[in-house]
Amino acid sequence: MNYQFEILDQSIGYRGFFRMEKYRLRHELFAGGWSSAMTRECLERGHAVAVLLYDPASDQVVLLEQFRIGALEFPGGPWLLEIVAGIIDHPGETTEEVARRETTEEAGCQLLDVIPICHYLVSPGGTSESITLFCGRVDAATITRHICGVASEHEDIRLQVVSRREALDLLHSGRINSAAPIIALQWLELNRATLQERWGSAPA
Repeated sequence: MNYQFEILDQSIGYRGFFRMEKYRLRHELFAGGWSSAMTRECLERGHAVAVLLYDPASDQVVLLEQFRIGALEFPGGPWLLEIVAGIIDHPGETTEEVARRETTEEAGCQLLDVIPICHYLVSPGGTSESITLFCGRVDAATITRHICGVASEHEDIRLQVVSRREALDLLHSGRINSAAPIIALQWLELNRATLQERWGSAPA
């Protein structure tokens, strides 16, 4: 069944680096009828692309360490181990084009191939942001710079090229603790055999 909703009023509550929209709305109920009018805020920050960089020949992944404001109070502090990611900020730009652009900017290497993983909502209780997630094939040997990022965007990124097993250890220990790399690394474990058929396998 396609349930209905009605926006009664919409306004901008805040506009800065991101934008906060304020809604007054109501929606149909599972039990029938309509809800009473309610007020909700929604953070509008655009939509993003993330890509796990994987070298099948060496069985290595490329992780990025950088400062994140949302983790100021998180155990372990605001420097997180993540994967390449960026906002879709050019009209008409495809998600794969964003993946390739951000890989060049944040990791200083080129994507040789990409495979879609999933498209998911980040935190739909309070933001409209979604992420299109890829696994990208790279040649880790071509990575010669270990500090990357666009200075004008205040990016200060340290690269870590680690074995797949080490990346999983970082995940299981809680050192990797944001959604995109967790989903991507779990997908890699589930789909590694398929990747080996497509990209070739690591040496024994």
